[in-house]
Amino acid sequence: MLYYLFEYMYKTMNIPGTGVFQYITFRSGLAVILSLMISTIYGKKIIGFLRNQQVGETVRELGLQGQNEKAGTPTMGGLIIIVATLIPVFLLTKLNNIYIILLVVTTLWMGTIGFIDDYIKIFKKDKQGLKGIFKVIGQVGLGLIVGSVLYLHPGVTVRNEKIKTIELRQTENMISQSPLEEKSTTTTIPFFKNNELDYAQLLSWAGDGYKDWAWIIFIPIVIFIITAVSNGANLTDGIDGLAAGTSAISVAALGIFTFVSGNIIFSSYLNIMYIPNSGEMTVFIAAFAGALIGFLWYNSFPAAVFMGDTGSLTIGGIIAVLAIAVRKELLIPLLCGVFLVENFSVVMQVSYFKWTKRRNGEGKRIFLMSPLHHHYQKKGYHESKIVTRFWIVGIILAILSIVTLKLR
Repeated sequence: MLYYLFEYMYKTMNIPGTGVFQYITFRSGLAVILSLMISTIYGKKIIGFLRNQQVGETVRELGLQGQNEKAGTPTMGGLIIIVATLIPVFLLTKLNNIYIILLVVTTLWMGTIGFIDDYIKIFKKDKQGLKGIFKVIGQVGLGLIVGSVLYLHPGVTVRNEKIKTIELRQTENMISQSPLEEKSTTTTIPFFKNNELDYAQLLSWAGDGYKDWAWIIFIPIVIFIITAVSNGANLTDGIDGLAAGTSAISVAALGIFTFVSGNIIFSSYLNIMYIPNSGEMTVFIAAFAGALIGFLWYNSFPAAVFMGDTGSLTIGGIIAVLAIAVRKELLIPLLCGVFLVENFSVVMQVSYFKWTKRRNGEGKRIFLMSPLHHHYQKKGYHESKIVTRFWIVGIILAILSIVTLKLR
């Protein structure tokens, strides 16, 4: 909203200084500051409200050190992240941008699913929360929406042709009207020189017109990624500060990808796809990262609030949509490596237990406990040490992901 106000003041009234709102970098910096202020200042009020409503965490008997002390800690803290993200987004972004619309829908959609899950756990006293099948239906529904919009919307295009010379005075309107832009299901393959893959090529065996059926491949991939990443974030949210911290690191890396991919000069220099209008997502990412860091103020050990599924499912959904929109979804196993390992540790634990029980009559386990962070807790590591080391791993993975811009 402020963006449109200052745009009007700049173009119509020609007030000096108002043109600064045209710059993504300025609005991103403002978004970080605003989201940090909202999450830290008003976060305390939200926590107080949750405590007054007796929205406390019910702790299972897991035999983990310090676990019982967490009983009664307010949950549903993901509301802090959602509010602190959306307010700067509504104020500072171009709300008619299709990528911003998709991210806002993702935030509200996944936040609603997580809120329902937390509500059932807390107020209905059902520890299982929302049944898994309904969570999956919600995730698949969002995947259908995101995949269909990215595939069909005329505003979602890419420019594949490498640009040798660029006029610095070229305006945004001239760029957006360029005939070199086209609808495409192309994505980026990390670590390869010719690093572009068109999902439509997987149907080339079907003969002429195969590109018209690319949605058969593209939309299911989008659904799978959104479901996998949101569940991965959900599993990672097990100890104080782990999910919020690792997510902030991944989101910061995605911010670099969106900025360079949405800038015709940087995308040409780095020899990567130019994705028109995608740079606006940088402002959303800045607000989201600020909200996550501000939430850490209260979620770091010992946590004054837990994000609950309201936050974890939302975080995973947003990260997945950001990666898909900027055509970096194949980097997710590296960029979100912590989520991936947490997911796999559960899958491996359950699969091995069932297999050994069927074979020997007695189930065995690979880890002392899953997800992986609980394994280290069982080994006697303090959760602050576990979280810090997972953050370090996350930083290393984020740096490696950014390096792929030039390492091929």
